[in-house]
Formats: sequence, structure tokens, C-alpha cells
Amino acid sequence: MDKVTLHTLGPTNTNCEAAAKYYLDKNNLDGEIILYETLESAVDIVANDKDALLLTCIVYPKLNKLVFDNLEKLKLVDCFIFNTFEMVLSTKKEVELSAISTIISHPAPTPLINKFVKEISLANSNSEAAKLCFDEKFDACITTMPASKFYNLKIIKNFGEVPMGFAIHNKL
Repeated sequence: MDKVTLHTLGPTNTNCEAAAKYYLDKNNLDGEIILYETLESAVDIVANDKDALLLTCIVYPKLNKLVFDNLEKLKLVDCFIFNTFEMVLSTKKEVELSAISTIISHPAPTPLINKFVKEISLANSNSEAAKLCFDEKFDACITTMPASKFYNLKIIKNFGEVPMGFAIHNKL
């Protein structure tokens, strides 16, 4: 590959974007990172470009479906472990955990908070959850530390970094 395009989950400040930067650096690849609302929306683009890679997270909801639905298009070519950003519960305004009634999160980290709240709305990414919290659509969100800082959210609880697996897929 000359110059690669690494397609992954966005918007900016996702764990996938950080892992993509790490992967390019670790492998001395000259590349561009392209971010998508969902990983599924990148599949056909990657499947039609020999210099494109798809980075997925092993806890991405329905990753099994993404893989098995696209066996004729994509192949798994690499896997690696990379710590996520610190995962945090954030709010726009300082509130007690007991005062939170609506929360948004990407599906993957919901176990971090589901013991505190009964209902969690789902976002396409941790960064999208932060934006929706900033826009006051929800009282709180589970997000990454960089997304929380970007939107100037208040941290209620820091769950820390999580060692995470990421997979690289290429055109079949």
C-alpha cells in the first residue's frame, strides 16, 4: 500500500480514532483517517479500495454481524490491544448522580453505568453521546475524557482507561 485510508468510527475524540492514529504510527504507515457515523457505513467504501482499511473495536455492537454479513467483501488482517481513553460519566451542569434521570451512551460502555440508572439511551459513538449531553438532550453521558473536555462537560465519575481490542479489515 502506498498511502492508506483508515476508516473508522467518528466523530472526532472516539476511542476508534485514537486507535487508528496509534495503528498508523505503530506500523509506520502514511495514511489518512476518515470518520463515519457508524462502522457499517464504511464497509462498501473499504470493500472497493485496495488501499483502504477498516478499524473496528471488538466490543462494537453487532461486530459479529458486520463481519459475517461482509465475508465476501472484507477480510480480517490484523488485531491489536490499545487502551481506550479514560471513560467518564459527564454532565453539562454539576449535579449529583442521584439527580440524573436521562443518560446517553454508546452501547458498548453501558455496563459502566447501568447499575446506577434504569434506562440508558443509545448513541452511535461516545463522542456523539457527549455532543447530545452538551446540547442538553440528556442529563448525562458516558463518553471519553477528550470528548468530555471538548464539550466542557463536568465529570461525575471517572472509570479510567480500558484495555481494548481493535481489528483491522481489508478488501477481500
